[in-house]
Amino acid sequence: MSLRGFSAFKPGFRVFGVAESFRPVLGDKSFLAGVVMRADFLLDGFAVGRCTVGGMDATDSIIEMYRMLDRSDINLLMLGGCIISLFNIVDLGRVASETGVPLLCVTYNPSEGLSEVIKSRFPGDWEERLRVYESNGAREEYVLKTGYSVHVRRIGISRRSAEVVLNRMTVSGRVPEPIRVARLLARSLLRSEAKARLRAPQ
Repeated sequence: MSLRGFSAFKPGFRVFGVAESFRPVLGDKSFLAGVVMRADFLLDGFAVGRCTVGGMDATDSIIEMYRMLDRSDINLLMLGGCIISLFNIVDLGRVASETGVPLLCVTYNPSEGLSEVIKSRFPGDWEERLRVYESNGAREEYVLKTGYSVHVRRIGISRRSAEVVLNRMTVSGRVPEPIRVARLLARSLLRSEAKARLRAPQ
């Protein structure tokens, strides 16, 4: 599937931001939350999903969340990391290809790479995890107007457009608003589940 064109200068572009939240003590599933946010920060859509802590199903979950929205007006995907839920590695190329939408994956800390960590932690399937991890490519560093740095992988969007959209969608600090709000939603879902378990009869 070819990717849609994207203009960071369009007044009302829409971003689908996705983030996660999990606590291993609550079981082997993490919450994924996605929000549709316009360039003027208006929210007009939500989606939720689950993926396995330490599994390899995050890619399918994110694609399914996008499809559940059943919308053709989303212009850009923005993911809060591609290594989530204890090394559930998102295949960024597959997400972009199967949704047909350009993608930014935003992270916040420098890293020397995780190849050796993946090999040591997952002796049973490290080759597949490493293949996906390496296929995601190298990160680029951006210094935002807020003064903070982020590290970004991008698909189907130029570096200049990525820089513009990151600055437009980041109000303060270094977390773009679509990811920040999605993270808040995911954490709220996690807290609700934790409270429900405490109330459940033992």
